[in-house]
Amino acid sequence: MKIQRILEKEVKKALIPGRAVIIMGARRVGKTTLLKNILEQVSLENKKVSFLNCDDLEIRTKFSDISLSALKNLFSDTDLIIFDEAQRIKNIGITLKMIVDEMPDKRLIATGSSSLELANEVSESLTGRKKTFYLFPISFLELKSHQDENYFASSENLDQALRFGSYPEIFKMSTQQEKEEYLLELTTDYLYKDALEYQDIRNPEQLRKLLTALALQISQEVSLPELANTVGIDQKTVMRYLDLLEKSFVIFRLPALSRNIRKEISKSRKIYFYDLGIRNALIKNFNTYDLRQDRGHVWENFLVSERKKRDIYLKESKNYYFWRTYDQKEIDLVEEQSGKMTGFEFKWSKEEFKKPLEFLHAYPNSEVSLVNKNQFLDFVS
Repeated sequence: MKIQRILEKEVKKALIPGRAVIIMGARRVGKTTLLKNILEQVSLENKKVSFLNCDDLEIRTKFSDISLSALKNLFSDTDLIIFDEAQRIKNIGITLKMIVDEMPDKRLIATGSSSLELANEVSESLTGRKKTFYLFPISFLELKSHQDENYFASSENLDQALRFGSYPEIFKMSTQQEKEEYLLELTTDYLYKDALEYQDIRNPEQLRKLLTALALQISQEVSLPELANTVGIDQKTVMRYLDLLEKSFVIFRLPALSRNIRKEISKSRKIYFYDLGIRNALIKNFNTYDLRQDRGHVWENFLVSERKKRDIYLKESKNYYFWRTYDQKEIDLVEEQSGKMTGFEFKWSKEEFKKPLEFLHAYPNSEVSLVNKNQFLDFVS
């Protein structure tokens, strides 16, 4: 099943001479496939393309600390230059800057599976001369444009998403065994390869233990002391690893909203995975939704991650929080946009819930609504 990615048109539109296009996303979310689809159309325009796979040692050696004269010789008759997994090249930011500054007739794309190196270097070197995009596992927003309504009416298809996530390869596989084996392979060092190689992580097992601990606590408030004790490292190292995993597009954090009332918690954080297939592989639990003990947490993670992907693709700028008071009144997700607070409570089958009056009084003009399995599609797409 071939699903056209939303970013395809956006990247083509942004691909103009004198500007770098940066595509960020975890490994195997489809960055290379996206590029190849674009190349098929660029080739029809009789443009010459240089596609550089930076996982290749020879490419990395050739372009690390390369001179401007060497770049000009290599790309003299090239129209489009592509660095795939560009963060693997030493001082890639300087190289990209030289191409944009000194070869303004070239079109340039760089992809990266980690913002640890690439985003930092590019931000410093190409301020105002780059366009950055983020690519995630297949979103329900993309599925909606590809499938008919019957696809989403099927509880089996939703269950598949909650069990195996939405990495592109998953949609090509027909058996549960294939999907499980693929995801288990992904959750080895390959998933966070760049973090291990570039951030001097001398004990990868600690990172794996932390990921597993986080997978067991999705959609819940996490305690740094507890995580440190579980993994056997100090809290400072836990914070560093969380930052690495977030910049490798494996997880993301949601802070607590606390501005108005004294009873609101203020320093807590929730952890979510961008893909539930990855999360379930880490704990080796691919049970169907009705057999899961963690149903509520899985449903919340799914909705929050899909909403985040949707908003990024649709260019809706928001701040995201969860809200809870010390006496256990809570809202799963709060979005802040244009000064307005909108809360969402996630339930699998409930048709109504009691809105927390404390929240509505504390944040004037705010709204709170319920999202369940019967009307979730509008929320995520």
